[in-house]
Amino acid sequence: MISEASVVIIGGGIIGTSIAFNLAKFGVKNVSVFEKSYISSGSTGRCGGGIRQQWTSPMNVRLAMRSVELFERFKSDVGMDIEYIEGGYLLLAYTDKEIEEFKRNVKMQREEGLNVELLTNRQIAKKFPFMNLEGVKGGTWCPTDGHANPQIANIAYAMAIKRMGVELNTHTSVESIDTQNGKIIGVQTSKGYVKTNVVVNAAGGFSHEIGLMAGVDIPTYSERHQILVTESVNHILDPMVISFQNNYYVRQTMHGSFVMGQSDKNPAKGNDLGHTVEFLEEMAPKMVHDFPFMKHLHIVRQWSGAYNVSPDAQPIIDEARNVSRYIFAVGFSGHGFMLAPAVGEAVAEMIVYGRSKTMNISNLGISRFENKIEKEHNVV
Repeated sequence: MISEASVVIIGGGIIGTSIAFNLAKFGVKNVSVFEKSYISSGSTGRCGGGIRQQWTSPMNVRLAMRSVELFERFKSDVGMDIEYIEGGYLLLAYTDKEIEEFKRNVKMQREEGLNVELLTNRQIAKKFPFMNLEGVKGGTWCPTDGHANPQIANIAYAMAIKRMGVELNTHTSVESIDTQNGKIIGVQTSKGYVKTNVVVNAAGGFSHEIGLMAGVDIPTYSERHQILVTESVNHILDPMVISFQNNYYVRQTMHGSFVMGQSDKNPAKGNDLGHTVEFLEEMAPKMVHDFPFMKHLHIVRQWSGAYNVSPDAQPIIDEARNVSRYIFAVGFSGHGFMLAPAVGEAVAEMIVYGRSKTMNISNLGISRFENKIEKEHNVV
């Protein structure tokens, strides 16, 4: 392990490794990443793998659109097939209120340049005849949305940064961050001390705790979300399907399994990764009702992961005001995987140039919470 680093990144998930990858692309030397467990052991390896551009917040739309551009060339840029498929996203509306909200969303998304359209119940039925659309009034469809394998993507970044000269320390926890006169001077890890003047908090579910190590109170917390996977069957479902009304998302993997999840009614706060029978009892009837062909599918396993939630369900990407060169990219509220390529690029630019040059992300700063915030609504 090196004793001095130009940049220390805390967290070896998809956000941390994406930042490291982009720093290496910019030629930054002596970057060191610390992951307390194995690569993809945290939220990245436990997520549903969706890549969506249909948001209610313009900034989320922009970040997601840039990420899609980067996902489209991920194999050539990073060097691994991550099972990336642009199968689209279908968002279902069940009430007149949802239809009106979807209309406003589509108008904004089109103004941002996204290829998205409103669909009637009849159009959805024609496109997806195997679905039970009882009660569905319409939906939205974006063909360039999609999904990929988050574990492979995280591992791909990890392998790439090692080839590029980044030091990747797994099974190494950061125990403290040393500051002096408002500046970072180093970090203490479970395997030794590293001098550095730049620290990036990409710690996912532990972002708040890592913030406090430097005296920075980041308004994030973690909550448990559950997910399951079925046995493999012949391919039938290209898109990710979401119902906010019925509280679920579902997609079919390249290998034929269905991955699906929901938000718990009373999600457990913290990083408890246990799971419940109630989750299965709630998910199964919804899936069988809306996707009748799933009636005889067997569930292979279930698990849970932590959403690191911000007050407005949008990421917090900023440099601390009271600690120079303490940068954080946290609070993704369950959507870190799909935004990671664009976020990695933006944070690397912040470190190298002092600001993000590819896109303006200034409205994702922590100071926004001092004023009235507009919450992202398209969250499951």
